Amino acid sequence: MKTPIKFFALFTIGLMLMACNGQNKNENKTVDKSVSKIEVYDFHSTHRCMTCNAIEANTKYTLDTYFSNELKTEKITFQVINVDEEQNEQIAEQFEASGTALILNVIKDGKETKIDLTEFAFIEGNDQDAFSKELKAKIDNELKTL
Repeated sequence: MKTPIKFFALFTIGLMLMACNGQNKNENKTVDKSVSKIEVYDFHSTHRCMTCNAIEANTKYTLDTYFSNELKTEKITFQVINVDEEQNEQIAEQFEASGTALILNVIKDGKETKIDLTEFAFIEGNDQDAFSKELKAKIDNELKTL
């Protein structure tokens, strides 16, 4: 009985955050044509809940566990960004992040595609195995396109 309630609560929170951010889930932008990589951004505000902290920890765990070579060669990069800090204002605006958000920025042949994983992150954020499995699959899928 508790599992459906927990799922519904997380789902509702995720929907509210998505609605408040008004983010464009896939957006293309042109950059250096020689660049092909995946940028992983974990945006957060100064005051963070347990799930927000878990999203960061589980993202880092997944990247370190399954993509350590790609991190070393910078085929994948990972940044944790506090949207409340003035020096992060520009990047927060670029990705339309006003609070917690998990975004893959896939750069292929100089074109950026932003993939918003925030809803998934809130739903699975407190389940490391499920979170890691799904994030790994999403990143693997994008790496195949590079």
